[in-house]
Amino acid sequence: MIIKSINTFVLRVPLGAKTFYSSQCPFPERKSLLVRIETDNGIIGWGEGGQYGPAEPVAAAITHVLAPQLIGRNALDRLCLWEELYAATRDFGRQGSYIEALSAIDIALWDIAGKFHQCPIHQLIGASFRDHVPAYATGCYYREEDLRDVHSSLARLTEEAKAYKEAGFRTIKAKIGLLSIEEDTLRLQAIRSAIGNDIDLLVDANHAYTAASAIRMGRALESLGVKWFEEPVLPEDKEGYARLRSILDIPIAGGECEYTRWGFKDLFTHGCVDIAQPDLCVCGGISEGLRIQSIASSYNIPVIPHAWGSGIALAATLQFLACLPIQPHTANPIALQNAPMIEYDRNPNPLRDDLLREPIRLQDSCLAIPQGAGLGVEIDEAVLNSYCEVKA
Repeated sequence: MIIKSINTFVLRVPLGAKTFYSSQCPFPERKSLLVRIETDNGIIGWGEGGQYGPAEPVAAAITHVLAPQLIGRNALDRLCLWEELYAATRDFGRQGSYIEALSAIDIALWDIAGKFHQCPIHQLIGASFRDHVPAYATGCYYREEDLRDVHSSLARLTEEAKAYKEAGFRTIKAKIGLLSIEEDTLRLQAIRSAIGNDIDLLVDANHAYTAASAIRMGRALESLGVKWFEEPVLPEDKEGYARLRSILDIPIAGGECEYTRWGFKDLFTHGCVDIAQPDLCVCGGISEGLRIQSIASSYNIPVIPHAWGSGIALAATLQFLACLPIQPHTANPIALQNAPMIEYDRNPNPLRDDLLREPIRLQDSCLAIPQGAGLGVEIDEAVLNSYCEVKA
């Protein structure tokens, strides 16, 4: 089954008045990069990358560097192709756009393999530990008014958190790090008051702190019963991560900005994280995600992937989650404690909600693992073209 063509699609959807902020930047749009690989027998596979920075460099890496090495190759040789492409770009592409490009290609090749064998990816891998995954609501981002006066925005924040609880979510993740520690503590206190103590609360700083300020923030988080502190310090600051883990009781999560098994090996050997969060569209795809999980299991560290992007990214993450064993095993798996969850961002995301012919919908605050062949989803190409800024 020979790879005949590879096309990339840069997608962009402006959000207008619904712009939101993390600690690092505003999000005035949803954007991503999709790759379409077609074989000589007509099977088409879809993959995704290009989510974090500009998608155009990822598209260029595929079109001008990786695709020429793939045309004419057997699409079922995905593990060989991964190693060959990584080796060919090792000297200049061990992180960043080239690994995102490789991630997109790998996901598309898994999609093709599942369609060829007429089974979902998780069945092809040989593991189906679950047929659905509980979702946590990522929300409580910053808005423009938060930057002017945090007190005036607390009522809106309270209503937002209540809405997630009323929608059935048992776990909510809020953003921190854009404001002062004192102001962010006020925001979290408002959220906790709104949802009560029976809902799990997580926080994500998007590496906003030094180790010293993260410890100050962490003390406040512990008093609020927060269940994890995500990306507290810079991804390069391995010593800072280890320092936090030695001082704070709250679990430390991280890894969405990390690449490949080698990057995660460094996180584990330096004692950086209690929870590993590879993003399959960033870390190297499904193939590399499985390798990362294998290494994590040897350190008894659970894997709960970061999920961001379109419906393709969501489907790939769900296929991966079907394959994750309980870590560590017990007779009664408990989400967050030893069983995985999936991130479900509650800000508007047309790339996730409108791009698939049959969107993956929440049911009882869970997402079902797609059971169709490959990723188990189909692209609505009319919607794709309406969101497509660049087609190569």
